[in-house]
Amino acid sequence: MNYDSIIKDAGNKNCNELLDSFLAHFNHFTDEEVEAIRSAWLYLCQVSKDKFDSQNLPYHIHALRVACILAERDLDCQCIVAGFLHNVLSFEKVNEDEIREKFGPAILKLIGGTKRITNLKIKNKTQQEADSVRKMLFAMVEDIRVILVMLADRLDRIRNLSHETKLVQKQVAQEAIDIWAPLANRLGMSSVKSELEDLSLKYSNPDAYGQIKKVVAAKKQERADYLSKAQQEIYKAANRAGLEVTISSRAKHFYSIYQKMRKRNKAVDELFDLLALRILCETSGDCYVLVGLVHGLWKPLEGRFKDYIAMPKANGYQSLHTTVMCEGRPLEIQIRTKEMHSVAEYGVASHLLYKQQLGGPDKVGIENLSIINQLKKLKGQQLADENLFNELKEELLGDSIFVFTPKGDVIELPAGATAVDFAYHIHSAVGEKIIGAKADGHIIPLSKPLKNTQIVDILTSQQAHPTQNQLQFVRTAKARSKIRNWLTQHDPTFDNPFAKTTGEALQSGKSNGEANACSVGGAPRGHKKGQGNPHTGAMEIASGSGKIRIGDTTNFLVSRAHCCNPQYGDEIVGYVSRGRGIIIHRMDCHVFNLTPNRQERTLEVEWDRSKECQ
Repeated sequence: MNYDSIIKDAGNKNCNELLDSFLAHFNHFTDEEVEAIRSAWLYLCQVSKDKFDSQNLPYHIHALRVACILAERDLDCQCIVAGFLHNVLSFEKVNEDEIREKFGPAILKLIGGTKRITNLKIKNKTQQEADSVRKMLFAMVEDIRVILVMLADRLDRIRNLSHETKLVQKQVAQEAIDIWAPLANRLGMSSVKSELEDLSLKYSNPDAYGQIKKVVAAKKQERADYLSKAQQEIYKAANRAGLEVTISSRAKHFYSIYQKMRKRNKAVDELFDLLALRILCETSGDCYVLVGLVHGLWKPLEGRFKDYIAMPKANGYQSLHTTVMCEGRPLEIQIRTKEMHSVAEYGVASHLLYKQQLGGPDKVGIENLSIINQLKKLKGQQLADENLFNELKEELLGDSIFVFTPKGDVIELPAGATAVDFAYHIHSAVGEKIIGAKADGHIIPLSKPLKNTQIVDILTSQQAHPTQNQLQFVRTAKARSKIRNWLTQHDPTFDNPFAKTTGEALQSGKSNGEANACSVGGAPRGHKKGQGNPHTGAMEIASGSGKIRIGDTTNFLVSRAHCCNPQYGDEIVGYVSRGRGIIIHRMDCHVFNLTPNRQERTLEVEWDRSKECQ
């Protein structure tokens, strides 16, 4: 952490002193941006003055550390302000209108996005669940900077986890390794990824972490001497070739060592390839020349050369990797340009934004990158560009959408999936008995495609069953298969819809519950004529099929208005209520005509005359 001087002894500094230290350290902001940062900081200090963390430090120190993580990655002023304010919407005395008025809609959108993710019940017991959550996070946000702020927040959380209980430590560590480290990797932020992984190991498997730390520390001087000699040999060869390079040594990250131990079933002191050098060159051509020089100095190990410059990783990472035998020990070497290194450490997005702020040309070789959806489209555009980020999300999510159950479980479905698909995903029995659905608390047509991050609630009835109409709009193979199977067994018209008339279907005794409503004089057994179904609230009318038709669909949750008591044959209109489904009124109903906002909530409906009693 390069900002240690800012937060050192932070508990004994007042807000103004902390902000002055921050602005002195990160001094690349304009005067206007400094004022925006100062305003956000002073507001934070005011609204959080009675809040403290588990170490009994003022809450604003955590927010300052988050902003520092973002600032050292050269993110923009709005990102820094969001880092300060990322959690204020959870404070009782803060509301969205106040944030919008003080800091504008862009900041409100950023911190509103972080609030949604913070409130999310993340379930990551399986790899599939964790993968769905990571994708779903992208679906939830409208600005990629929300993800960057959340990564900074989680990184600071795990850095300061020592005062929490063992249970909390393990939960945070598991979430970091399952969700946030892979997400950082997906964005090409290797330094964040590696630190999240190492700290996750520290709390999830402290014994292994301690063992690795002990062995690495014991051979620190020996390792330094070995790497120093290797560096000098490379510098000499590069000078002779007229190449200007920068070489740094690094030990493998603890989590990487731990993975090698598990994969090879060896103790840490039995592993030898724990050392690595990183060489930064001026151009891509220099990288290829240098790898030839290195292979001239030491024998390369077979199968250990990888060219990620010609074939970048999916997250935009570019580098040459090779492993050589140096003085009888394997030595890993990475060779890349300075621009490639910036992308690898801080992510393509951060790097490009920094380039835009400087007003300099883009030198990252964007045409070769494929992070999320070929981030070459970021060239010359701002990260907050909504259309651009929608494209990024579409590429990442592919043909999937992610919706929630009322309990907070994440369900992945193909794009275009409906509430019926959702119901069958939950359980076949739920799909068979669906009569209606709510999305985010509002009744929706069963044929309407679901949208990302909606909370979907299924309404069922024991009298409901699959219909041929559902086959026209479901998208999942499971839903189609289950509906076909049910119809084959129970609907004699399914294989050949024109084989029988409605009257023949009635006489067969195998017709559906809609026809039965006619056969007993307009009401199913156990119900009075014209009354609503006590299980569903759906109206069952005395004549006709007992259904209300909206377009080509009849499978809706409806109820009859008591004010006008519409009967079969009356001219009717539908009103979309809040929480009560579609309420059916007579067209001339006085109460309906006085209803506020009726224009926005009115639906055209009609009696279903397809199976009138003869």
